[in-house]
This record gives sequence, structure tokens and C-alpha cells, in this order.
Amino acid sequence: MALSDLQIRRTDKPGKYADGRGLFLQVTPRGGKYWRYSYRYGGKQRTLALGIYPDIGLAKARELHQEARSQLAQGIDPSAQKQVVKARKANTFESLASDWLSRQTLKDITRDKLHLWIERECRPLASMEVTAITARDILTVAHVVESSSADRARRIVAMCGQILRYGVATGRAERDPTGDLRGALAAPPGGNFTAITDPVNLAKLMHAIYAFHGNLLTVSALKLSALTFTRPGELRAALWTEIENDTWSIPAARMKMERDHIVPLSTQALSVLEGLPRTSIYVLPMQKDDDRPMAANTVADAIRKLGFKHTAHGFRATARTILDEVLNQKVDLIEHQLAHAVKDANGRAYNRTTHLPARRQMMQVWADYLDKLRIGADVIQLRTAT
Repeated sequence: MALSDLQIRRTDKPGKYADGRGLFLQVTPRGGKYWRYSYRYGGKQRTLALGIYPDIGLAKARELHQEARSQLAQGIDPSAQKQVVKARKANTFESLASDWLSRQTLKDITRDKLHLWIERECRPLASMEVTAITARDILTVAHVVESSSADRARRIVAMCGQILRYGVATGRAERDPTGDLRGALAAPPGGNFTAITDPVNLAKLMHAIYAFHGNLLTVSALKLSALTFTRPGELRAALWTEIENDTWSIPAARMKMERDHIVPLSTQALSVLEGLPRTSIYVLPMQKDDDRPMAANTVADAIRKLGFKHTAHGFRATARTILDEVLNQKVDLIEHQLAHAVKDANGRAYNRTTHLPARRQMMQVWADYLDKLRIGADVIQLRTAT
């Protein structure tokens, strides 16, 4: 007689319990329950594993059993077919990319960025067999990204190329088709990062940021980008443990120049931080995943939605220009705060605490100036034309 759900739940005695036509439930001495299909192929008796109960219920087990019987009717060995499918899944782009990424020596922030690209931007490639991926498949992914960032699209194509070349080296891929995409993507704009460097347009940008009714994390990231003018990656990966009182200390491991860096926090920056929830180790986590830092393009996309030609990195050029040409701050203080390589008269690199009191005062001057701009105070023009 066929099995029933109630019978299966109550059965704990070791043995085989038939459901019919070769399908049976095997109960082990330790209480494990395994679905099996017994059949003959090529004159030999074989057994196909169909899953474990209760993960695979009775209805699903019967469905898998019927699929196997259909394969057998077509002259296909169900066990061999299962191994083929398993091999294909093991050789997907997602699997290869994960293996490639695990072997890279990278900073955590870079690893998180690449993992996010693989998981989100390259999602259409995830389940594809590596050997079946064509240049057109990669170009389709790149074109979606290109609509928001030509530079990121090119970097993702380059990453895919590295992954597939790793596949060639390990015998899992036949070739890297990204070489066929030369000239297929628009070249990113040359020169420096797009940045607003005049007070009039900066006033408009700051007003738009503070009037923006977007997600709290995104709005806070916009404000902190302007107030701290750190590199975007440094801000996105900021940890609550790095912030103490009115000081943000960024470890060398997360800095481009690989030196510890201190960011004095203005009263305005502290106000933004106080309004953020502490549900993650990150100050600015992803909106839907507290275990990861904010996505790399979040701030840039928000600025674009506000209608401005400006990048997250552009706030650095903004501060560099206006602090010097409008607010008359000392260039060496500005360079220190930008975490650029500044050396003393003897050619030695200054440490992170150099001129810290003066830098702290400068950061407050900068924050106050941004406030004046956004509330419509008189705008002082640059000394030199831009």
C-alpha cells in the first residue's frame, strides 16, 4: 500500500517502507528518513537518492520519482543524469566567481564591493554554465550598469574577464570572451571626478540634499559625504567602533595611502550620526542587509536623482577648492585632511595627529559654511575663475 504523511511522521522503526513502483522511504537506526528510488538500468540494479524527509515531503518525493521514471522511459539513467546536473551547477558563473574571489588577497572593503557586484550586477550570469557564457551575455549585464555608471560597467566587465580567465586556468572554462567586447562600451569621461566647485551651485546642491526625502541612510550618507569629504569607500565602510566622541579614526587597512587617518567631526556631522540607528556594525549599512556596508553607487545615484552632475568622490574636490579659495584655509591643513601624502621639510610623512586642533577648527568652519549656503546666506565667489 502507498505511504501516507501520517504514517511517515510516526514511523521511527529502521527499515524500508515502499510507496510503489520502486519508490521507498529508508529509515536508519538513528532516525534519519531518506527517499530512494530502486530501478534497473543496463541489466543492473540501481538506487537513486531523492532527498531527505521532511525537507522533501511525500508529494515532492513522488514528483521527483516520476521525473526519474520518465527519464528511464527515454533510455536515460536517472543517476547519471543527476550527476550531470550536479556537475553543471558546480560549474556555474556564481560558483566560479565565489571560488575566484575567495583566492584574492584584498582589503575587506574591496572584497565586499566585488562580492556585491557578483551577487547583484552579475545576477543574470549566476546560474549559467561557465562554458556557455558568451560576450553578448556579459555585454547585456554591462549595458544595464552602464546606464548609471560607464566606469563601473567597464570595471565589471574586467572583473568578469578575471573570473573567466581563472576558469580557463583551472580547466572549468574554455576561453574568456570579454576580449570580444573591446569598443562595445562607451568610454568613461576622462579627467577628474565630476565635482561642483563653485559656491553658487554648491548652495543649490546642499539645499537639495537637506530637502531630499529619501531613505534615512542614503540622506545621511549624502550629508556626511559633504561634511567629511572622505573617500566614498572610507565612508561607506565606517564602523561605529571607529567613532569616539567627536573623532572618527580610520585604520590604515581601510585607507588608500595605508596610513591611519583622523577625521574631526563637526557638530553638524555628529548630529547626522546621532540620528542613525545602531542596528549594524556599520554606520551606513545596506538598506536590506545590516551585515554589509552601503552599496558603492548609492550616493552617486542619489545625487543623480537630485539632478546634479557631481560624484560622491567629487566632494573632495569641492572641499579642496572652496576651503582654499573662499575660506582661506591653509593648503597643508586641507591636504592633511584629504589624507594626501604630505611631508615635512625633511621629507618625512606627517602622522595622523599632525595639526589636529587646527584641522578640527577647519572642519567646523567648513560645516558652518555649508549650513550658510543651504539656508541662503550670501555666497562668496571664488577668487579665481573655474
